[in-house]
This record gives sequence, structure tokens and C-alpha cells, in this order.
Amino acid sequence: MLRSIISCLWAFLFLAAVANAQFQFFEQMFGGGQQHPGQRQGSQNVPSDSSRYQQMWAQAHCSNYLCPGTLACVSVPHHCPCAHPDVEEKVELGEGSAICVSKGGFKAGEASRKIELARKGLL
Repeated sequence: MLRSIISCLWAFLFLAAVANAQFQFFEQMFGGGQQHPGQRQGSQNVPSDSSRYQQMWAQAHCSNYLCPGTLACVSVPHHCPCAHPDVEEKVELGEGSAICVSKGGFKAGEASRKIELARKGLL
């Protein structure tokens, strides 16, 4: 009898731990642990103003072209690097212009291939 009570107790504790883990997961997924106004958590929620960017722009020294998205100094505008090269691909459009687009597919150059197809009206 004691053995069955202990088994039931362990089963209950196990199920309670699983349920707790599940609720913590959903709380994190759907923002249940949101901050209250006035609280700051590291640099996660920065204010919605451009003062930090304006300060970095003013301190940047470039004798050629200063890329607005990355503050890189390049010789011509279409040489500007993408701000997020891990997930973006730079595509040169011709006439000295280029854009950064999200990488598409699993092959290198997939995004530029799709842009070229779209320019030809095939996509």
C-alpha cells in the first residue's frame, strides 16, 4: 500500500513538473512575461528615436560616400555592404545601384536569380 502511494506521489510530481515547464514555454512564446512600463531590461527595448544613430553619423569621418544603413565609408554608393550579411544578399541592379534583400532558398545567389526573373516579367 505504501509503495502504491509513493508511486502515485512520484507520478503526480512528474506531471506537475511537465505542466509547469509547458506553461513557462507558452508564457515565453506569447509574451506573458512582459515588462511593466518604466522597467528596463538591458538593451532589449530601446527608445524609438534616432538620436543614437544621428550621434554615430556625426562622429563618422568619410571623405568619399558614407553608407546610410551601415555607416561604412566606400568609394561609390553601390559598394555599400548589407547591414545584416548573414541573412541578406546584396544584388546590384545596374547603373550603379544595389539593394540588400533577404536570402532566398538554400543556394547562393537564389535571391538575385529571383530578382532577375522578376525584372524580366517571368516571376
